[in-house]
Amino acid sequence: MSDVKKLIGGALSEIIEAARTGGPRVKVGLMAHGSEHGPEELAIGGRLAQQNNQGVQVVMIGPKVEGYDDLQWIETDPCDADISKAMEAAISDGTIAGAVALHYPFPMGVTTIGRVLTPAKGKDMIVASSTGTSAINRVEAMIRNAIYGIATAKAMGKTNPTVGILNVEGAQLVFKALNKLKGNGYDITFGESLRADGGSVLRGNDILAGAVDVCVCDTLTGNVLMKMFSSFNTGGSYEALGWGYGPSAGGGWSKVISIISRASGAPVIANAVAYNAEVAKGGHSEKVASEVAAAKKAGLEDIIKGILPKPECSEEVVAPPAEPTDEEIHGVDVLSIEDAVRELWKNKIYAESSMGCTGPVVKLPGKHMEKAKELLAQAGYL
Repeated sequence: MSDVKKLIGGALSEIIEAARTGGPRVKVGLMAHGSEHGPEELAIGGRLAQQNNQGVQVVMIGPKVEGYDDLQWIETDPCDADISKAMEAAISDGTIAGAVALHYPFPMGVTTIGRVLTPAKGKDMIVASSTGTSAINRVEAMIRNAIYGIATAKAMGKTNPTVGILNVEGAQLVFKALNKLKGNGYDITFGESLRADGGSVLRGNDILAGAVDVCVCDTLTGNVLMKMFSSFNTGGSYEALGWGYGPSAGGGWSKVISIISRASGAPVIANAVAYNAEVAKGGHSEKVASEVAAAKKAGLEDIIKGILPKPECSEEVVAPPAEPTDEEIHGVDVLSIEDAVRELWKNKIYAESSMGCTGPVVKLPGKHMEKAKELLAQAGYL
């Protein structure tokens, strides 16, 4: 009879808690070992997450920290392998909906979607991506990162997130590919740079102001951005701002595992847990699968094949006689700028590559401007 009473008591407690918080609480696992600031920092972060978000229940995984009995615990030895095994088991059996880890061996094709607080206007911005890698080739990875970033924003409830591409190598190729997807029916809304010349390729000013909802970049650049945004006013050893390196995303990937750094402080840890709970509740894995399916329907794989590096041709192209260059063509990616110049040379148009304030440009005589644009567009450089 006592067991029956316990079951009834537990059920009633869950009903009362659900009524108090407005629904069932989302359980999120949090690794309790491995922080550079000690295990208590993780426990403090877990407690903050639970106190600040009534719909979240934190499940600490690792050696128990005394004084934190308000948190649920899955106790393990202070061994990374044991903690990871317990975390995996808790995800698999449904004990937790997602998890926040200090490290995780994501397979190739899986990346994480970070989230930062932009200082100019106090606006949050998604950084796609910040750890892991969605593809070996940078341009392909950034195209896929854009799709995963959109899915993550939608899991947060942003129905029409704006997208911009950070002005790194490959940005123009990424924009061109995403524009083709849009033209083929994929639903993407491009944001605008705050600078006078506008466009969807972002400069540093834009990311400081949070000009878009989703900033697309390669993982290594995204990782640096995360660290800069989170610890620019602490000297770097303590990440104090933002939501961490974000939940995992990839084709066929179904686990909602978020990453924090060993330098992440309690405020970031708490936000990372809340971010994980938010997207888990919003159907993150399903949103990713839906966005990938929509992009594939719009020709994603063929578009990617079209922009991947092609085998070098042994054809030698000689520049035509030099002429004064008084016009510029913008929009050619830096990775393709020399090939674009040679394309014009092949057609007897003198041109030079140069780097302007907003990126690479092709300089050429104004009398050839229209023909040159037509040739570069036909060859796929514009």
